[in-house]
Amino acid sequence: MAELTTEYQRLQSSYADSPPGEADLLLHVAEGSKSPWHHIENLDLFFSRIYHLHQKNGFLCMLLTEMFELVQFVFVVTFTTFLINCVDYDILFANKLVNHTQRGNQQIKVTLPDAFLPPHVCTAKIRQNVLIIFILLIAGVFWVHRLVKFIYNICCYWEIRAFYRNALKIPMAHLPYFSWQEVQARIIEIQKEHQICIHKRELSELDIYHRILRFKNYTVAMINKSLLPIRFHTPFLGEVVFYTRGLKYNFELIFLWGPGSLFQNEWSLKPEYKRAGNRLELAEKLSARILWIGITNLLLCPVILIWQILYAFFSYTEIIKREPGSLGARCWSLYGRCYLRHFNELDHELQSRLSNGYKAASKYMNCFLSPLLTVLAKNLAFFAGSILAVLIALTVYDEDVLAVEHVLTTITLLGVCITVCRCFIPDKHMVFCPEQLLRVILSHIHYMPDHWQGSAHRYETRDEFAQLFQYKAAFILEELLSPIITPFILIFCLRRKSLEIIDFFRNFTVEVVGVGDTCSFAQMDVRQHGHPAWLSGAKTEASIYQQAEDGKTELSLMHFAITNPRWQPPQDSTAFISQLKEKVNREKAAVIGSQSFVPENGVFTSLQSVLSESEPHSLIANLIAGPPSLMLRRGRDSSSDPASSLRSFTPGQSGPNPPNSLHNSLLRTEAGRSMVGSGDARTMSSGGSVWEAQLQSLILSEYTSTEMSLHALYMHELHKQQTHGEQSRHVWHRHDSDDSGESGHEETDTRRPAPVTIPRSSTYPVTASRAADTREESAELQPAIPRRYGGVSDSSGSQRPASRLPRQPMGGWTEEGQSNRHPETVPEEGSEDEQARQRHQVM
Repeated sequence: MAELTTEYQRLQSSYADSPPGEADLLLHVAEGSKSPWHHIENLDLFFSRIYHLHQKNGFLCMLLTEMFELVQFVFVVTFTTFLINCVDYDILFANKLVNHTQRGNQQIKVTLPDAFLPPHVCTAKIRQNVLIIFILLIAGVFWVHRLVKFIYNICCYWEIRAFYRNALKIPMAHLPYFSWQEVQARIIEIQKEHQICIHKRELSELDIYHRILRFKNYTVAMINKSLLPIRFHTPFLGEVVFYTRGLKYNFELIFLWGPGSLFQNEWSLKPEYKRAGNRLELAEKLSARILWIGITNLLLCPVILIWQILYAFFSYTEIIKREPGSLGARCWSLYGRCYLRHFNELDHELQSRLSNGYKAASKYMNCFLSPLLTVLAKNLAFFAGSILAVLIALTVYDEDVLAVEHVLTTITLLGVCITVCRCFIPDKHMVFCPEQLLRVILSHIHYMPDHWQGSAHRYETRDEFAQLFQYKAAFILEELLSPIITPFILIFCLRRKSLEIIDFFRNFTVEVVGVGDTCSFAQMDVRQHGHPAWLSGAKTEASIYQQAEDGKTELSLMHFAITNPRWQPPQDSTAFISQLKEKVNREKAAVIGSQSFVPENGVFTSLQSVLSESEPHSLIANLIAGPPSLMLRRGRDSSSDPASSLRSFTPGQSGPNPPNSLHNSLLRTEAGRSMVGSGDARTMSSGGSVWEAQLQSLILSEYTSTEMSLHALYMHELHKQQTHGEQSRHVWHRHDSDDSGESGHEETDTRRPAPVTIPRSSTYPVTASRAADTREESAELQPAIPRRYGGVSDSSGSQRPASRLPRQPMGGWTEEGQSNRHPETVPEEGSEDEQARQRHQVM
């Protein structure tokens, strides 16, 4: 197992943000006063079901959805079997005559039932086909398994329905109009009465998020640390990302919840994986398990492949017929969703961000349409349209033209051809502004590799962004190929990372009181996992291997604090948030309050990106630009002052919000709604009250989204200034000419401190062409701190030169098969008693 040696460092964590004396808290309630929801054993499943029922808009909608999924499975299997064995295609295609097709001199049309075989013939064909019987047997077992699971889930969700009605006082009819924050606030409130969790007196928002997102946080962390084998170098396509639902399912099956996984239950890691003494033995065991699961996938590959093809055919055929250009549309890839996801971000929050950035992302990708393909598409569309126009005119003149062989097929194919050609013809009114579009995209997705900055016009950036925002056709093709490729990834790629995975779960797992074992990155502690280049500075004590990449810790902390303004973060995190918000508010006031030209700073650049957003109906953009488009009751201090509106963006900042600010008024309304009793809930039956409350929730969500966009852009601005030492430029300000970039560093003020050099994002390795440009740019910069993932720091503090290629993710290993796989060894760790993990406390 020498090849599995890793350089992970053990995480020495110290979370202590719970009230004093709560570490050993165990609440006891009199037997007669216990509620039905006192001391729920599996809070992970309980909170997950509460969230799932909320997202499904109630019990009835969820019931119908799962019922139709069962019916769809039966329909796909039955209909496919019927098409294969019970249809006489010779009659259907008129290759064989039927006895009654001609009666005397009269021609009788062939009907559809004439092409169906008799039941006894159909049954005999099915019995003679061994492959069909085997597939039907597997499908039957799978369907029965889903049926049993469906019945079990219905019983469980019936209890969740009762919890909504009796404990949370939310009727199912009103659930679609309640935001998740309102539901969450009520759960926190009833904890004091029902004691859902007996290990803590009070629950926090972070406790609930940890329970729901325990496993997803681990997945996000492994993607962030480039631990999972999803990037591959191909001979003709270059570097590609392959991460499908099938591969993701196998990763979770192996590591998180499957039989023999690393977790003994939903909330606790197995004890043997918490100790470093038998790490090599555990790595061998995990490697063998991965091998067997890979072989199982290989054996089931034909069955899974057939199902994938049939499901894709029945799912997308109607869509393609109705909208042939849908395959040319784009969607966020599964890898993009994991890469762009914050720690502790729920599914609907992520979907909202990505949906807001969809239009700008589509426009950005359309900026790179090939002029050659545009010329070919225009002419091909002209020729196809001419022929199609003639056929349509002839059909209008005499409908018997449709009876001519292949005329209808030709019309259909010509229509599809024209639709596809339009995908390659850009809008003549479109302006080529990739830098501006990339800023708007960043304001929504919040993450962007450093080497994209100032390079939005390059095809390399476009190709890397295409890994996050891929064609729908490419997504379907990857899913179809997944049953074939997934077994080989498991057998030949994932097994080699067994020891690194074992060390990852040991080093980055902490035990939280009232929650259990969670990923330490999900604590969003800037001291333990902050990055010096992302405003953490002196606040972080994290080593190179403990730092989250791409500012994941800092941005996740800001997102969670803004989304949950009542959450009380730990002391270090509070200091970080307060410092950042103080900077933002100070520069916001300078930008809004000045009547003259404002120099370019972080907030000025951020406001430009918010104002340049393509959605003209944006509430925040209207508020910044002038009078609000939606009239609400507001205090006199904020009735007509845009600066007041901007200052009211930030809930929970170091200083209190103005008492009459719009954000606080909406927040108070939300808090009032979240605490109403059953009597108040019944008064909401009137349509006006329900829609008014929903409108207020939407406005508050809009403010929250825009505030996070503002902070994300500002943090990227400061990150750019810190890493490149360009204090007088904003993040994405392009040089006046291409030549100015070479002399930009020569004109830097010599009085400035030595700039910091941080390598490119480890999640997006630098290509050869970029590496050459990077060497020229960084030759004049003196590093102020050790490089991250670019080389190995000596104990004396000297920095050995780092090669950009091949990329070196965590652990010091390379992906090019070098013999020196691990340049340094892990220091011997102490006994198990010395390594005993502390129990950490969070509110």
